[in-house]
Amino acid sequence: MSRTRIPRRDFLKSLAAAAAAAKSVSVGKLLGAEPKRGLDAKGLPTATLGKTGVKVPRIGLGLGSRFCAVSSEERALEILHAGLDYGFYYWDTAYNYRNKDVVSEERLGMVLKARRKEVFLATKFEARTYDGVMRALEESLKRLQTDHLDLYQVHLIESLADLDTLGAPGGALQALRKIKDEKVARFIGFTGHVDDAAMAEAARRHDFDTMLIALNHYEERKGDFEGGAVPAAAARKMGVMIIKAIRPRETVKDIPAEDLLRYALSLPLVHAAVVGTDSVEVVRRNAGLLRNFQPMAPEEMKRLTVKLEPFFAGSHLPWMRPGYRDGEAC
Repeated sequence: MSRTRIPRRDFLKSLAAAAAAAKSVSVGKLLGAEPKRGLDAKGLPTATLGKTGVKVPRIGLGLGSRFCAVSSEERALEILHAGLDYGFYYWDTAYNYRNKDVVSEERLGMVLKARRKEVFLATKFEARTYDGVMRALEESLKRLQTDHLDLYQVHLIESLADLDTLGAPGGALQALRKIKDEKVARFIGFTGHVDDAAMAEAARRHDFDTMLIALNHYEERKGDFEGGAVPAAAARKMGVMIIKAIRPRETVKDIPAEDLLRYALSLPLVHAAVVGTDSVEVVRRNAGLLRNFQPMAPEEMKRLTVKLEPFFAGSHLPWMRPGYRDGEAC
């Protein structure tokens, strides 16, 4: 693998066509200095995201299929502005988050063009080759109307074989490292919800900064995520975030979403939960939960685990079935 460093200016020139197509991002800005940060949690509790050293709110805005299902563009933009106004500056999206004509990254770009300094911006790619990642990056930057990312993540590591593909010569990890070296992304990470062994090995084998992992997993999951992959990432001082914390409510109706979030945020190695957000009311409720947050006692966590048994035994929901491609962050 070539490790020759390309000046950031030259690297970004290769992406200038993407920025030129985004009307609010000029080539001059694209090639300029990185703007000063303006992150403000508005008093919400934060956690330091592992070795990144960045403090993030303990809940992040998940901007996947639930967000894309909001049909009104005006309402969708209200959610994003409200998120920042309440202190939720960690935004999680992905190249493939879309619903019909709605593309998550494009919606974010409408707000980012004016409020980029206020956001810790995380997106993801599914490509597994160097060239594929570079193409995805170019398009993501264009949609997001920005010249840099805070966190760029491999989306959905599925197996040890998949991990080998990522790390092969000409593979996605070669591109990801260059993107970080050239400071187009400050940090790099990976996500997954299927194979505990593959997630744990990804943490041990490569120098990732963060892991985003499903807490309430799919029927096809393999292994103990809480007991395996999460501790492996923590041992490498990675930032650990979880998704799908509140999904059990789809089958176990009497469990409050607040209890599921409290459970997730009470796990000692978890820094934050990324929660699917489809209304300003969800933003308000999550702000209230964080301001009044009290960790669950171990006995309370055990009782909740027992209540979740019907959820883990189920498989009738589409997203729980083998072969489902993850398209949301919740």
